[in-house]
Amino acid sequence: MNRLLGVDLGTKRIGLAIAEPNALRARPLATLSRGRSLAADVEAVGRVAGANGIGELVVGLPLDMAGGEGRAALAAREWAVAIADAIGLPITLRDERLSSHVAEGRVGPAKRGPSGGPPGPARRAANRARIDREAARVILEDELAARELGSPGERISPDAPPEPPAPGASMESGTLEGLPGQSGGHAHGTPPRAGTGPDPHEETE
Repeated sequence: MNRLLGVDLGTKRIGLAIAEPNALRARPLATLSRGRSLAADVEAVGRVAGANGIGELVVGLPLDMAGGEGRAALAAREWAVAIADAIGLPITLRDERLSSHVAEGRVGPAKRGPSGGPPGPARRAANRARIDREAARVILEDELAARELGSPGERISPDAPPEPPAPGASMESGTLEGLPGQSGGHAHGTPPRAGTGPDPHEETE
């Protein structure tokens, strides 16, 4: 089917979203807990990719606000290269500086407890997992929109070193609800962006 899988990589969780080929809209799919090793992440992401007919991954790259690559972006890039080699699928990197804020705005805060008090740990965890999935949707839809304008993100092919974008090239970040996510945090924070739609990264834990 060659569907696309959007990936919002965090320090504790991985948000996933899915889109059909040639579509402009995506839907949140699942939230996975980060594994204790890269091999565990490969197994989990590979299983989702195989079960959903995925032909390409779009991974968020948390650039800093000046467009540079700090520690979080370098870690995401290394992870993406390793995943591409391990599961044999091409990966596109998409600037995700603003995805978190958009996702949080769409999802909103965790629901209060049954007695009206503050949300408990389970509700907060479920809300964070939902935000992760929605952030993956933002990342994927930003890439789909960019491709419509002839400005795709940086492509990484399996068993090939990544090619950095040409000088002056941009990696602008273009984003429903699917499987219940397992809880698992993001390595990036993002400032506000103008709304990208009526629907929904978070504190690092």
